[in-house]
Amino acid sequence: MGFLSSRRKKSRLAPELDDQDLGKLLKSLMATTKTGMIATTDLCVAQISRLLHQHQGDWDRRTHRMGVLADYLAETHLSRSWAAREPRNADALELHAWTQVARARRQGSLEEAAGVVDMCLRAAEIAPDDPTPWVILLEVARLEGWERSQVFGVWNEVLARDRWNREAYMSMLGYLSPEEAGSRVQVLDFVDSLGLRMPANVPCAATELTAQVFQYHCLIGRGGVEALVARNHWSQTMATQALDRVAHTWVQPGFLRHAKALADLNILAYALMAADRRRDAAAVFEVLGGVVTPWPWQVGGDPLTEFDQAHRRAAPGM
Repeated sequence: MGFLSSRRKKSRLAPELDDQDLGKLLKSLMATTKTGMIATTDLCVAQISRLLHQHQGDWDRRTHRMGVLADYLAETHLSRSWAAREPRNADALELHAWTQVARARRQGSLEEAAGVVDMCLRAAEIAPDDPTPWVILLEVARLEGWERSQVFGVWNEVLARDRWNREAYMSMLGYLSPEEAGSRVQVLDFVDSLGLRMPANVPCAATELTAQVFQYHCLIGRGGVEALVARNHWSQTMATQALDRVAHTWVQPGFLRHAKALADLNILAYALMAADRRRDAAAVFEVLGGVVTPWPWQVGGDPLTEFDQAHRRAAPGM
């Protein structure tokens, strides 16, 4: 990961994180995706296709780019038009399927679920080494409440192609949570099994810390006394160890190299501030350079406001 300057920069939401080529494409798409003109669609498709063909075989980078584009295009017709015009193009099928899932996450239900599944399976047939169709199917499985054996079947298909796919691990955390189809014990078992074999700087390195933040938010969400004492979560052994394992290594230049490294550093900064480890958090804020991700900051309110307030509290002398 190319670290940003340590000089204080204005905080900003940047879905592309430090992917400059993706950021340029998003700016280009901003003024053109909603016009509906055929020529504009052709131009956007050409730009998207060119970006997705960069870094062939870098599934981590591809998953990040596909997910960001899907979120951005979820309320447009561009991906549908591309998939209709090129039904044998795996990129087009995957992007359209993912935009449908992104829209479903916002609306609460997946329209044309069978069609989304079909697109994913067709893309998987066209590009058998690509984990992306299976990553999307994992989200479909959660939205549609598939049987547990089916969910784990899709999960294994992802791992067979991309062992440490961050998106898939985060999706499984959600699936195994008490809010979906699992329990706190199942989340802990999942994290423990991962820790036994996972290298320290793979794309899914934030799985354990994310699980701890989920638990912290669960306590806050219960309200009453539990919410008042939720901060005590970070003094418990498992939470403390999760922070200790990464607080000093993640900020080292070159240690984290995956596409969503800045997203993981946002999680780390948030958790360190929740644990009142301000000095450690200050070092993370410096590396972030003002790049903010909505989650987990949005749990407390406006993410930019929450980030800025936390950043100020972490400053020496505060």
